Amino acid sequence: MRWIFISPHFDDAALSCGGLIWEQSNKGIPVEIWTVCAGDPPPGLPSPQAAVIHQVWGFASSEEAVAARRIENHDAAAILGAEIVDFSIPDCIYRRSPSGELLYPEDIIVPIHAIEKDLVADIAQALASELQPEDIVVSPLAIGGHIDHLLTRLAVEHLGLPVRYSSDIPYLLNNPENLPPATLGLNNASHPISAQGLEAWQWSIAAYSSQILMLFGSVEGMEAAIHNYWEQGHGVLLWGVA
Repeated sequence: MRWIFISPHFDDAALSCGGLIWEQSNKGIPVEIWTVCAGDPPPGLPSPQAAVIHQVWGFASSEEAVAARRIENHDAAAILGAEIVDFSIPDCIYRRSPSGELLYPEDIIVPIHAIEKDLVADIAQALASELQPEDIVVSPLAIGGHIDHLLTRLAVEHLGLPVRYSSDIPYLLNNPENLPPATLGLNNASHPISAQGLEAWQWSIAAYSSQILMLFGSVEGMEAAIHNYWEQGHGVLLWGVA
């Protein structure tokens, strides 16, 4: 029985569930992180939005950013004891129409582009091809409305399988009022995380060094934010249908 954490981007599973993943792997439970938007960026100049993001991340190009983030993800998964599976869909800031037009040039909190009406089913099919009958699947709740998080949740639900949901950190920390509508009709269960698990969680997030400034301002800010979240119940909540 594997636990499969479906991660929209390279860092999302570690951000939301790193402590839980470490606890599971240290108990001998097979754990895998499947990154949906892990594909290479298509050719073309980045949008102004992507160019600014690259500058904050410390990269000169889309290709450099994706390559470096794959390495960060490998390092984080090694800390947590998880296997990784990467799918071929590019991040939304890189996706283009067949004619080369950028689909999300200005914002990531937007409705799904009409051209991507079949993408949910395509992602679901890709996930289904790798899943085994006894797998436990964990999806993000899509708190915060990031287009890739929303697509991921919809794709997982498209499978028609039992799903457990994780909160989207740091979106939950920044906008806790978005949790109740995202979990409407769901029940939660707490999964304990030890002090060692908390430390591994923080280390795994720190492995995504390109993301720290944008998400938390500093490593110290990240460590404090994750510690404060953990301290509320010394664990991670997952939601599901009882």
